[in-house]
Amino acid sequence: MTSTIAHNLVHIDGSFCEGGGQILRNAVALSALLSKPISIPNVRHNRKPPGLRKQHEAGIILAAAICSAETEGVHLSSTSVTFKPGKIELPKILTADPGTAGSTTLLLQVSLPCLLFSSSPTSPSQLTLHGGTNAIQAPQIDYTQHVFLPFMKRHFGLDIALNIIRRGYFPKGGGAVFCSIPSLTEALPPVTLTERGPVHLIRGEARVGGLPFIIAERIKNAACATLIAAAVSPTIIRIDAVRETQEEAFGSGGGILLFAETDNGCVIGGSSVSTKSRDPEEIGKEAAEELLRNLRHDGCVDEHLQDQIIIFIALAKGRSTIKTGPLTDHTITAIKIAEQMTGATFHLQQNPSGFVIISCDGIGYTPSP
Repeated sequence: MTSTIAHNLVHIDGSFCEGGGQILRNAVALSALLSKPISIPNVRHNRKPPGLRKQHEAGIILAAAICSAETEGVHLSSTSVTFKPGKIELPKILTADPGTAGSTTLLLQVSLPCLLFSSSPTSPSQLTLHGGTNAIQAPQIDYTQHVFLPFMKRHFGLDIALNIIRRGYFPKGGGAVFCSIPSLTEALPPVTLTERGPVHLIRGEARVGGLPFIIAERIKNAACATLIAAAVSPTIIRIDAVRETQEEAFGSGGGILLFAETDNGCVIGGSSVSTKSRDPEEIGKEAAEELLRNLRHDGCVDEHLQDQIIIFIALAKGRSTIKTGPLTDHTITAIKIAEQMTGATFHLQQNPSGFVIISCDGIGYTPSP
């Protein structure tokens, strides 16, 4: 038994392309879902320091709990991980806590694909995630709520409930998020998304916890000024400033999410997280510039959504075609892992003006009875 499993291990180079935590998240999620044992050397090779951090350890442990996996090397600073999945038995009530400001949204990334497919379509899985809700180097929970989940509902019909129990800001964390994830019995449909349409509204929230309200106002005003300076009409800008109570947030911090809504139903985001070393005006300006950059290339998804949806179109049934901006290293990595683990075929058509057409012939994955 052991020798057979070792022989069938899929070996994934942890130093490929972005060489960070995304390789772990996508490979482990697909390993659990497809019952393919994996070995990942050179874990987070391109990060300083390399190896597992608490957040990655918590994510692998969560995935292992979902599929009763055997693991090796899942500890702080480890540079080699083996993950041997068992059977996914759902629904489940699960909790994950890295004990740090590690991102709750990245914990959701590793667990969501596994939890979507179940032999029990009547009961959703319940997932409580602790850590940072508005952390650096990760999507803010607001992005998941206002950009990622609406995409999943509009294009895949997935009604994933998300409730922010308490926000946890960088660097302390301490946040908590509850998710209710439905079970699927059929393959995901393909996605065709090649015409963005004109922007009719830009919404957003600049928010702080444990800081004066004026900080949120300054972030908001800087974002508005940057958008208007780029010839965005003030009549379509709707950005709020919010200060959370002590019960609503742990520690002090802040950030901003902006998202543009188009006539064809696309949602394009731009965001930034506050740190002590940066002025509020810099935070607001950075989020607005990111949004404007993503709008210029005329893609139907932004630079953060493009890599998050790769795993789902690889699992979908039929050909998906999506227009994006220039591919990020995260997206290139996600495509490589999806091809290696699922056998899905991707085709990339790069236009000189900067946009890319991603086509994927998905495998039509359905859960085992």
